[in-house]
Amino acid sequence: MRKLFLERQGLAASPSTPIDKKDVLRLVKLLAYVQVDSINVVERAHHMILYSRNRNYRREMLTELIEKDRELFEHWTHDASILPASYFPHWRHRFGDIQQRIKESRWRNRLGAKPELVLEAVMQRIRSEGGLRTRDFENAGGVKRNSWWGWTEEKSALELLWRCGELGIRRRERFEKVYDRMELAIPARYFQKQIDRAASVDWKCREALKRLGAATAVEVAAFWNSFPTATARDWIEQERDAGRLLDVLVETADGSKARPRVALPELEKALGSAPSPPRGLRLLSPFDPAIRDRKRTAWLFGFDYSIEVFVPAAKRKYGYYVFPILEGDRFTGRIDLKAHRKEGFLEVKGLWWEAATEVSAKRQRALDRCLAQFAKFVGVDEVRWKKNPD
Repeated sequence: MRKLFLERQGLAASPSTPIDKKDVLRLVKLLAYVQVDSINVVERAHHMILYSRNRNYRREMLTELIEKDRELFEHWTHDASILPASYFPHWRHRFGDIQQRIKESRWRNRLGAKPELVLEAVMQRIRSEGGLRTRDFENAGGVKRNSWWGWTEEKSALELLWRCGELGIRRRERFEKVYDRMELAIPARYFQKQIDRAASVDWKCREALKRLGAATAVEVAAFWNSFPTATARDWIEQERDAGRLLDVLVETADGSKARPRVALPELEKALGSAPSPPRGLRLLSPFDPAIRDRKRTAWLFGFDYSIEVFVPAAKRKYGYYVFPILEGDRFTGRIDLKAHRKEGFLEVKGLWWEAATEVSAKRQRALDRCLAQFAKFVGVDEVRWKKNPD
């Protein structure tokens, strides 16, 4: 199952083949989505996720697909993510659900005493002026800030309108969102397409199972974070009764009790044809989709990983921004990195090999080559080592 899972996560192909933006689009479709995160200690999560699958990836490929070709758009899954524009019709139901939840939440309080006037004023400016950033609104300098992370009413309105599907993120400038009307961010053939809710749930459940290989209702629902677990459970029961799903047992990495899951009928054939991933080292982003489900990572790979960005420094077991090290179908270690761009070097702040990993000169040389290539992608000239904090 590990080999199949990694294949469907784009981690079973050679990371050194030629690649262009069409290949990048195919890769995003294979993954389903690529998480966007603001932390830039080493590299933005979305660029790192794509780079870890192919070292010939370049940032401008993704930028063109979003801003010029409009084949990708940014919206919400479990977090802010980049998605294929062809998925947009399936997000319409999500927009409606979000609108309903917002009406029943404290969101509207973040818009001040007259929320409808704030929303309309923001939309009117974008209709007349085109794409705008938060800073383009006159109150963004510090007036009328509410208590929610110090956001202005206008910033709250922009975020709300984006989540509800009224606005799209047309591009980013120095990572700052530029909002515009959603219909300008999505090609008409996708924007105008309508899909009913039942068909959309069916599509999302099947697409989740394709990428997970086998899963529970909880895992299927969590993949998109688009509907409750009960919805996924009802879909599984319906499809199982119709003979369109298999009940399977998935072996665990430590040989403990196998995990019961459901799978699509083609699983057995897919398992037999899944290739062995290359043995070379890959560094995965802490936000990589392959390790997003920490519990699944633990029992499927025997790798206990958690991100410690929000853990106080004194309580961290490893480090602030730690990359899992993947070799073949095994996680063999983790490494804490920081890019010092002004000084021109990538710092190795800590390295921890897994207990079962042989720490050989050959493995160290492979890691050195991997780090040198990564440093070049990050835009620095050298790699510098620092002793483990322990």
